This record gives sequence, structure tokens and C-alpha cells, in this order.
Amino acid sequence: MVQVRVLGIALDAARQHIVLLKPLLEEPGTGRILPIWIGEQEATSILIALGGGEAPRPLSHDLMKTLLETLGAEVEKVEVTRIEDGTFFAEITLTTPSGRRVVDARPSDSVALAVRFQAPIWVADELLDEAGIPAEMVDQGSDEEEEKEKLDEFKRFLEDVDPEDFQG
Repeated sequence: MVQVRVLGIALDAARQHIVLLKPLLEEPGTGRILPIWIGEQEATSILIALGGGEAPRPLSHDLMKTLLETLGAEVEKVEVTRIEDGTFFAEITLTTPSGRRVVDARPSDSVALAVRFQAPIWVADELLDEAGIPAEMVDQGSDEEEEKEKLDEFKRFLEDVDPEDFQG
């Protein structure tokens, strides 16, 4: 297993969201990055947590965090373990009052919780080799100011959005 960080959220050519996971100790533009396709809501949830922001109302992952904390549990670590037929699998290791528990989960939910708990994220070495892409394809080094601007713009959108805006 190799420890990774969330490099960011990207969109593919079909406008599908991708979370990009990069090994912690690799320099920008080197090594491999693991792209995992995720849903729009999960992408939003991860972006908000990465930016240290809060949604006007708790998102599902905020609720999960509150429930776990209320029960005296916390996320110890997240592991992205394998891919089968194009589907990624992950496990969340919880520390609970009754001991350690490992829960099967989608990688998107796992990453969203790991970011909220500031828990380490790990990826199986074989998975990074098999499904990873060369870092130079996506990793140009991060422009923190540009990322902050994108997050601020999204936060403004969340403040002004009305559920009726989404009715057909």
C-alpha cells in the first residue's frame, strides 16, 4: 500500500467527475496518479471538505461524520483496494468503542470521509500500477490561488442556489 493525497477533482471529456489520488512522496509531474470516476455530489462534497468550507445544510458525508462521532467512532484510514470490471473498491477502517471495524465502501464516499476526519488514504500498489496514469498527463503542479478562486466561486453558487432552481 502507498499513502496518497487528493490531488484534486477533474472532469473528463464526457464531463464526468474524477478524483485524482497521488502518492504523497512524489514530486509534481512524476510517478503515477490514480483517477477514480465519481458522482457530482461526491465531487462537490470532497471539494468543500478540501477547502475547509461548509455547505449551508449538512451534506451526506457531514451527516456520516456526525453519526460516527456521536457513536464514539472515527475514521482511522481509508484503503482503495482493487478494481473489478471497471469498478473500484475501498474499505474504511473505523476505530470504535467496541474495537476496530472495517467497512466496505465506495472510494468516493471513503475519500469524502477521510478528508473530513483528516485520515490517511492508501492505495494498493498493484492498483496504482494497473489503473494509474502518468502524472505528467494531469499534474502540472498546483496553482493554489486558482484552486481557491474555483472553490470560492462554488461556495458563492451554493449560497445563492435555491432547490426550486432544479425543478424540471
